[in-house]
Amino acid sequence: MDLKVNGKTHALRDDQAAPDMPLLWALRDVLQLTGTKFGCGIGACGACTVHVDGQAVRSCVMPLSAVQGREVRTIEGLASPAGLHALQTAWVAQQVPQCGYCQSGMLMAAADLLARHPQPTDAQIDEAIANLCRCGTYPRVRAAIHAAARAQGAAAVPAPQVLR
Repeated sequence: MDLKVNGKTHALRDDQAAPDMPLLWALRDVLQLTGTKFGCGIGACGACTVHVDGQAVRSCVMPLSAVQGREVRTIEGLASPAGLHALQTAWVAQQVPQCGYCQSGMLMAAADLLARHPQPTDAQIDEAIANLCRCGTYPRVRAAIHAAARAQGAAAVPAPQVLR
């Protein structure tokens, strides 16, 4: 089976990956792309969020057979050779991560949101970011998404105040 991840095609041998293997395990165990995290295994927490053909999906419940011939992007592919993605820069500036475990999934969900809504409202952010964060950094996540939207050239969005 061929799997295209972050612009590169990987040939997975049959003994490495069965068609019903969750994408998450192929990414982590076969391709050694460990930025995508295992959280719950049932698609509820979002720690395993990646993009498939540009849309955020939960990789722990996505079988490899469903991504055959499709483009997968992981957190390792979010930045470009030119530098960090605007969200990654905003994440650091807003001091979003605490323990950091959920952050790769949050960033991938946020990147999908900004691709669909370059100037998201708070309600759109709340709806799109259904990822669970045990540390409760949701106000900082929202502020970082607004900052990234501004950095990407979206119309002026007022910067939310974040208590530190």
